[in-house]
Amino acid sequence: MPLWVEVILRTLSSVVVLFLVTKLLGKRQLSQLSLFEYITGITIGNIAGYISLDTDSEWYLGFVAIAAWAVVSIGIEFWTMKSRFISGIADGKGTVLIKNGAILEQNMFKVRITIDELLEQLRKKSVFRVADCEFAVMEKSGEINVLLKKENQPLTPAMLGWKMTTETEPQTVIMDSEVMQEPLHNTGKDEDWLRHELAKLKVKPDEVFLAQVDTQGKLTVQTGYQDGALEPKKETPRQQLLSSLEQCHADLEQFGRFSRSDEEREALLSCSRQLKQVIREAQPELK
Repeated sequence: MPLWVEVILRTLSSVVVLFLVTKLLGKRQLSQLSLFEYITGITIGNIAGYISLDTDSEWYLGFVAIAAWAVVSIGIEFWTMKSRFISGIADGKGTVLIKNGAILEQNMFKVRITIDELLEQLRKKSVFRVADCEFAVMEKSGEINVLLKKENQPLTPAMLGWKMTTETEPQTVIMDSEVMQEPLHNTGKDEDWLRHELAKLKVKPDEVFLAQVDTQGKLTVQTGYQDGALEPKKETPRQQLLSSLEQCHADLEQFGRFSRSDEEREALLSCSRQLKQVIREAQPELK
């Protein structure tokens, strides 16, 4: 076998093995890796390079080494989940850098961070005065998290005793001019409602780059141009009534199509036709 063919096959084999090992080791960003995981990643990468280029050695020995490192890494990860002592050794512990608004210089020396670096990290958290901090800790990943003093914390509805409605994930109903059926169904809406809302914005479905429906059922549209997000204009009470009637009509049509019995379907569609007639007669007064 030519040498260059052998190198290509070794490299492809290494890529496949590295992909499988990475899947086994789990998903973490580089900044979230512990010291042991960082060492494991570098070592496995070096072994993969050895497998690709060191044609004088047996190729399978490199895969044995990768498998050994993967087993050790998975074993360490398992024990760190079961034992706080082993977790402290392998992953380390968080270090308090600020307590009661005072910088702990000794702890900064332990984690090898300068005052300039600390201030930079605080500014990333929108904290520009150390005295505003109640508590700051450097996590095992190296990220610094800050707790502001009570008087410096943003005001929230909970502090005022307000009860807020549950906020759910906005559903993307159109992407690249294509209607996404499953997210649209999750909102409880249908394509008739979507077309009606787009018509109110004077935009066609094939002109929509992105459209989302929020918790309140409000549709926002992005066309991909510099005109920003398109939102329905604030309606008058009469227009809101008309929109509610049209939504009820669309719901009756949808329920009628998916009803289980012919009798139920006919009743719903009959109500839908009657409501449509009401809308047609009331529309001139409600616009």
